[in-house]
Amino acid sequence: MKRLPDTELEVMKALWTTGPDTPRSVLEDRLTPFGWAANTINTYLARLADKGFVTIRREGKSNLYTPLVSQEEYQAFDSRAVLDRLYGSPRNFVAALAREGLHRGELEELQALLDQLNGGQAR
Repeated sequence: MKRLPDTELEVMKALWTTGPDTPRSVLEDRLTPFGWAANTINTYLARLADKGFVTIRREGKSNLYTPLVSQEEYQAFDSRAVLDRLYGSPRNFVAALAREGLHRGELEELQALLDQLNGGQAR
Protein backbone atom coordinates (compact mmCIF):
# COMPACT_ATOMS: atom_id res chain seq x y z
CA MET A 1 0.00 0.00 0.00
CA LYS A 2 1.17 3.54 -0.70
CA ARG A 3 0.37 6.77 1.08
CA LEU A 4 -2.24 8.78 -0.82
CA PRO A 5 -1.97 12.47 -1.72
CA ASP A 6 -4.51 14.60 0.14
CA THR A 7 -6.71 15.00 -2.94
CA GLU A 8 -7.03 11.27 -3.54
CA LEU A 9 -7.57 10.72 0.17
CA GLU A 10 -10.56 13.09 0.03
CA VAL A 11 -12.05 10.98 -2.78
CA MET A 12 -11.51 7.85 -0.68
CA LYS A 13 -13.18 9.50 2.32
CA ALA A 14 -16.20 10.22 0.16
CA LEU A 15 -16.27 6.61 -1.04
CA TRP A 16 -15.94 5.27 2.49
CA THR A 17 -19.01 7.23 3.54
CA THR A 18 -21.08 6.20 0.52
CA GLY A 19 -20.05 2.53 0.40
CA PRO A 20 -19.87 0.06 -2.48
CA ASP A 21 -21.25 0.70 -5.96
CA THR A 22 -21.36 4.46 -5.59
CA PRO A 23 -22.68 6.23 -8.70
CA ARG A 24 -20.60 9.06 -10.08
CA SER A 25 -23.31 11.63 -9.35
CA VAL A 26 -23.35 10.77 -5.63
CA LEU A 27 -19.59 10.98 -5.48
CA GLU A 28 -19.56 14.35 -7.25
CA ASP A 29 -22.15 15.65 -4.75
CA ARG A 30 -19.94 14.58 -1.84
CA LEU A 31 -16.92 16.29 -3.40
CA THR A 32 -18.71 19.57 -4.28
CA PRO A 33 -17.02 21.56 -1.46
CA PHE A 34 -13.66 21.10 -3.22
CA GLY A 35 -14.83 22.74 -6.44
CA TRP A 36 -13.16 20.12 -8.62
CA ALA A 37 -14.15 19.76 -12.26
CA ALA A 38 -15.60 16.43 -13.40
CA ASN A 39 -12.39 15.66 -15.30
CA THR A 40 -10.35 16.22 -12.15
CA ILE A 41 -12.49 13.76 -10.19
CA ASN A 42 -12.15 11.32 -13.07
CA THR A 43 -8.38 11.63 -12.91
CA TYR A 44 -8.33 10.97 -9.15
CA LEU A 45 -10.60 7.94 -9.55
CA ALA A 46 -8.44 6.53 -12.34
CA ARG A 47 -5.32 6.97 -10.20
CA LEU A 48 -7.01 5.27 -7.25
CA ALA A 49 -8.04 2.37 -9.48
CA ASP A 50 -4.48 2.06 -10.83
CA LYS A 51 -3.18 1.94 -7.25
CA GLY A 52 -5.66 -0.77 -6.30
CA PHE A 53 -7.75 1.36 -3.93
CA VAL A 54 -10.95 1.43 -6.01
CA THR A 55 -12.78 -0.74 -8.51
CA ILE A 56 -14.74 0.80 -11.34
CA ARG A 57 -17.69 -1.18 -12.69
CA ARG A 58 -19.53 -0.10 -15.79
CA GLU A 59 -23.32 -0.30 -15.51
CA GLY A 60 -25.17 0.94 -18.56
CA LYS A 61 -23.83 4.38 -19.39
CA SER A 62 -22.44 5.10 -15.94
CA ASN A 63 -19.69 3.86 -13.65
CA LEU A 64 -20.04 2.57 -10.12
CA TYR A 65 -17.15 2.96 -7.70
CA THR A 66 -16.29 0.66 -4.80
CA PRO A 67 -13.45 1.09 -2.32
CA LEU A 68 -11.16 -1.95 -2.14
CA VAL A 69 -9.29 -0.70 0.93
CA SER A 70 -11.30 0.00 4.07
CA GLN A 71 -10.89 3.20 6.02
CA GLU A 72 -9.59 1.20 8.99
CA GLU A 73 -6.95 -0.55 6.85
CA TYR A 74 -5.74 2.71 5.41
CA GLN A 75 -5.70 4.49 8.77
CA ALA A 76 -3.64 1.66 10.29
CA PHE A 77 -1.18 1.79 7.39
CA ASP A 78 -0.95 5.59 7.35
CA SER A 79 -0.61 5.85 11.12
CA ARG A 80 2.29 3.43 11.10
CA ALA A 81 3.93 5.24 8.17
CA VAL A 82 3.70 8.61 9.98
CA LEU A 83 4.92 7.07 13.21
CA ASP A 84 7.92 5.46 11.51
CA ARG A 85 8.77 8.48 9.39
CA LEU A 86 8.44 11.19 12.03
CA TYR A 87 9.00 9.51 15.38
CA GLY A 88 10.65 6.12 14.87
CA SER A 89 8.75 4.49 17.72
CA PRO A 90 5.50 4.76 19.66
CA ARG A 91 7.50 5.84 22.73
CA ASN A 92 8.97 8.82 20.87
CA PHE A 93 5.50 9.76 19.62
CA VAL A 94 3.99 9.72 23.12
CA ALA A 95 7.00 11.64 24.43
CA ALA A 96 6.39 14.33 21.80
CA LEU A 97 2.74 14.52 22.82
CA ALA A 98 3.73 14.75 26.46
CA ARG A 99 6.05 17.67 25.75
CA GLU A 100 3.09 19.53 24.27
CA GLY A 101 1.07 18.74 27.38
CA LEU A 102 -1.53 16.01 27.66
CA HIS A 103 -4.60 16.56 29.80
CA ARG A 104 -5.23 14.16 32.65
CA GLY A 105 -8.21 12.69 30.78
CA GLU A 106 -6.06 12.02 27.73
CA LEU A 107 -3.44 10.30 29.87
CA GLU A 108 -6.13 8.16 31.48
CA GLU A 109 -7.47 7.20 28.04
CA LEU A 110 -3.98 6.21 26.89
CA GLN A 111 -3.41 4.19 30.07
CA ALA A 112 -6.76 2.43 29.66
CA LEU A 113 -5.87 1.55 26.07
CA LEU A 114 -2.45 0.23 27.11
CA ASP A 115 -4.05 -1.83 29.89
CA GLN A 116 -6.60 -3.23 27.43
CA LEU A 117 -3.91 -4.10 24.87
CA ASN A 118 -1.65 -5.63 27.49
CA GLY A 119 -4.48 -7.69 28.98
CA GLY A 120 -5.44 -9.04 25.59
CA GLN A 121 -1.99 -10.50 24.91
CA ALA A 122 -0.75 -13.87 26.09
CA ARG A 123 2.07 -13.54 28.59
